[in-house]
Amino acid sequence: MTFWLLALVLLASLAGIGYRQGVIRVAFSFVGILVGALLAGPLGKLIQPLLVVLGLKTPPLAWLLAPLVAFVLISIIFKIAALGVHKKVDVYFRYHTGDLRQVLWERLSRRLGLCLALANGALYLILLSSVIYPLSYWTVQMATEDKDPRMMRILNRLGHDLQSTGFAKVARATDRMPQVWYDSADLAGVIYNNPLSEARLARYPALLGLAERPEFQDMANDTQFTELLLRHEPILTVLDHPKAQAIVQNPEMLRLIWSTVVPDLKDLSDYLVSNKSAKYASQKILGRWNFNVNMTMNLFRRAKPNISSKEMLQWKRWMVSAFSKTCLVAMTDHQALLKNAPQLKLPTAGVTASGGLQTLKGEWKDLDSKYQLTLANASKEEQLSATIEGDHLTIASEMALVFDRED
Repeated sequence: MTFWLLALVLLASLAGIGYRQGVIRVAFSFVGILVGALLAGPLGKLIQPLLVVLGLKTPPLAWLLAPLVAFVLISIIFKIAALGVHKKVDVYFRYHTGDLRQVLWERLSRRLGLCLALANGALYLILLSSVIYPLSYWTVQMATEDKDPRMMRILNRLGHDLQSTGFAKVARATDRMPQVWYDSADLAGVIYNNPLSEARLARYPALLGLAERPEFQDMANDTQFTELLLRHEPILTVLDHPKAQAIVQNPEMLRLIWSTVVPDLKDLSDYLVSNKSAKYASQKILGRWNFNVNMTMNLFRRAKPNISSKEMLQWKRWMVSAFSKTCLVAMTDHQALLKNAPQLKLPTAGVTASGGLQTLKGEWKDLDSKYQLTLANASKEEQLSATIEGDHLTIASEMALVFDRED
C-alpha cells in the first residue's frame, strides 16, 4: 500500500540520517517536532495575516499554510541550536579526550541517533497522517478518477490507505481541524456530485442574499460554467474558470460566504436532501416567489364582476407582458426585493404598462398573521400588506398580486 511504502521510506531515510548526524542533533530534532506540533496552530494564527500581506490572496490557502510555515520555522530554530551544541561536544571529544573515548562516543552517538531517528520517523508519520486525513477528506469527495492531477490521485490513495489500515484512528486522535471542516466537505461533495442541487442551493433562505449578488448571477447565467458542472469536470478545472476565479480571488467574498454558510451547515445539508429548512420554517415569507398570472387575474375578475370579456383579455395581455419576469425575494436579514416589476398601479388603459420595469428594494416585517412590505425606488416608498396561504403570497396594491413559492 502507498501509505506503508511512504512509512518505510520515511523511517529508512531518517534512520540513515540519524546514524550520520548523531544523537545530539536528532534529539534536538525530536524536541523540535514536539514543540512545532504544539505551537504550529497558535503561531499559525499570527503568521496568516503576514502571508496575506506577502501576496497570498486566498484566505483558505493562507489558513492551511500558516501552521506549516510555523512548524518549519520552529524546526529550523531547533536544528540551528542542535548544530551549535553538536559542534561544541565534537570539539570537546576531539581535542580534550583521548582517541578511545572519542571513538566510543561517536559509536554511541550514531547508534543512539539511529534509534531516536526512528522515534522521529514515528512522529513525522503521525503528523503526516493528521495532514493527509483532513485534506483527503475533501479531495476524495471531489475525485473524478483518471481526470484528476497526479498529486490529487496520490493524496486520495493515501486517504483510502489510512482508512483501510486503521491508521485513520491515529490521524483523528491528533487532528486539530474543527468539525466544520468535515461538515463543509460533506456539503461541498454533495453539491459537486449533484450539479442539479445548485438550483435548490440558491433557494435556501440564508443564501438568497448571496444568490442575488452579481458574481453569482453571472456564474448562474454562464452556460460554459454550467456545462463544466454537468459534465462533472475535475474540481480544479471548475475552479480555474473565470467566473469561479472572480469569487476565489476575492477575500471579502470568501469571508462573506464562510460567515453565511457556517452557522447553517447542518440545516443546509438537510435542506438539500428534503427541500425543507427546520431553522427557517417559522418564517413563511422567506424565499423566492414568482408571479402567478392566472390567480392574479381571478382576483382581478372578482374585484370587477361587470368587466367585459374583451376588456378582461386586454388586461390579461397587459399583465402577461408587464409581470412575466416579476419575482419577490424575501431574505433572512429582513431585506426584500421586487424584481422586474412595472409601476404598482393600474394603467389608464388595460393595454400598455405605464413606465418600464424596475427593481424595488426594501424590507419586510412580520405582523403576526400578515406581513408588511416596505419597498422603494428612486422616487418614492410604498408600504404594502401581504398574506400567505400555503404556497401562495398575495400583495395588496391597487390590484391584488399573487405569487407562487419557487420550488
